[in-house]
Amino acid sequence: MSIREEIEQMERENLSPYATLSANSKGRDIPEEPCDIRPVFQRDRDRILHSKAFRRLKNKTQVFLTPKGDHYRTRLSHTLEVSQNARTIAKALRLNEDLVEAIALGHDLGHTPFGHAGEFVLNELCEEGFRHNEQSVRTVEKLEKNGQGLNLTWEVRDGILNHQSSLTPSTLEGKIVRFSDKIAYINHDIDDAIRAQVLTEDDIPLELKKTLGFTTKQRLNTLIHNIIMNSRERDDIAMSPEIEEAMIELRKFMFENVYKNPVAKGEEVKAKAMIEQLFHYYMEHIELLPGKYLRMLDEGEKQQRVVCDYIAGMTDQYAITKFSEYFLPQAWQVDGY
Repeated sequence: MSIREEIEQMERENLSPYATLSANSKGRDIPEEPCDIRPVFQRDRDRILHSKAFRRLKNKTQVFLTPKGDHYRTRLSHTLEVSQNARTIAKALRLNEDLVEAIALGHDLGHTPFGHAGEFVLNELCEEGFRHNEQSVRTVEKLEKNGQGLNLTWEVRDGILNHQSSLTPSTLEGKIVRFSDKIAYINHDIDDAIRAQVLTEDDIPLELKKTLGFTTKQRLNTLIHNIIMNSRERDDIAMSPEIEEAMIELRKFMFENVYKNPVAKGEEVKAKAMIEQLFHYYMEHIELLPGKYLRMLDEGEKQQRVVCDYIAGMTDQYAITKFSEYFLPQAWQVDGY
């Protein structure tokens, strides 16, 4: 018996009857020889962690564009916080930690530069629309490894695709990540907003603090404990109605006071203009795209789709660099921009 088979046997013996077992995966689009050490979801986790798209997340905006300070979240640190929340919940519920971690690490791979501002612009410009969850799946299926993709399991791709609140993952592990994503960004965005002096703890409604906690640590503790206690021995992942309603209200508070705040979002107009102009420029000068994107055109992909793929893969700084290269006189370009 291989080490992988021993681990799969341990899963059968120790995980919850509601867990997604590695040995029961629906598999990959392209069949592969199994690893002798790692079960399939652990293998997927490793592929995502070593991908170029994952490394680029460190230079993509979470909420605050080009913040002045080293401690603001990026898309990468957000992803790691989602993963940690999700693993804590999965471990307590005896669900599959490897599957949870793979989904969490991959859920935002398709996010654009400049956060949701970039996503909004590409969705407006592309006839087929643009949604980052779908782009994350496209990244792992089509764009990584020079067009070969990562060939991930069905369960991981399903969790990545359905991590948004309006969608429903097929596994409990995917449902954990969907909750963990929301828990992470609400709480770390409060922390960043306080750091940016956009709000203070005193601005958060008192009733919400009484229900969820008076600090970020207390709120995380409340939300994660509540999910665990309301999901034990159940074929579902759920919160109590009171806590879930409070989290929804806190999210609404964040939209009104941070996500739409002119201080937090003051640079978004410029970021959106850059993305829009880059899109039109590449549509008119398609030959400037790297070879792998041009090959996609030869394979029948629509030009708009390929241009969106290229722009979505950019980091904030790379988008600024290309905009400067195409639209600013050389004498105006400073600091390597």
